[in-house]
Amino acid sequence: MAEVVLFPHALGVTDGVRAFARLLEDAGHTVHVRDPFDGETFDDVESGVARARELGFDAIAQRDAEAVAGLPAGLVYLGMSLGVMSAQPLAQNRPGARGAVLLYSCVPPEEFGSWPAGLRAQVHGMDDDPYFAHEGDLDAARALAAAEPSVELFVYPGSGHLFAEPGAPGHDEDAARLLTRRVLDLLDELDAGAPRGTAEA
Repeated sequence: MAEVVLFPHALGVTDGVRAFARLLEDAGHTVHVRDPFDGETFDDVESGVARARELGFDAIAQRDAEAVAGLPAGLVYLGMSLGVMSAQPLAQNRPGARGAVLLYSCVPPEEFGSWPAGLRAQVHGMDDDPYFAHEGDLDAARALAAAEPSVELFVYPGSGHLFAEPGAPGHDEDAARLLTRRVLDLLDELDAGAPRGTAEA
């Protein structure tokens, strides 16, 4: 099955993040959860971002890259919001990446170089999320999906940011269920080596 490295959002490794990782593990996949805050968690995005700023965004990404260096090639990189800042450059630049899952965020790929030909990926976010939809991430995701047939974009109705994990601000049970199914479908396809085209739904 697929081997996934999960980079959490600015709230840290919350119970919701662990629950999401368990859903992937229960489906038979291996999940490595990185912890940028060494066990510290936060009640809101702003507090977590402030702590990440203290630590240094580049320093967090460097630590994540160093941790992943000890893992084999052929990984799927899954980033949640702030975690996309580690997941996306690793997916683009670390040799052997099998795929990427970018939740609630997407960075123009040229920020990290170029998008590898044929690299499978999914981007998920809500159409009125103040972070995803109104700060340029949705535009970046649409441009990426339009340029790369191997990238799928899924946009959900609503304004929640961390909508896929129980207990997180903006959690949406129906959207979370659909997102999880789509992520599991991608992991199964990557494991089977099956191709798939681009979609926005």
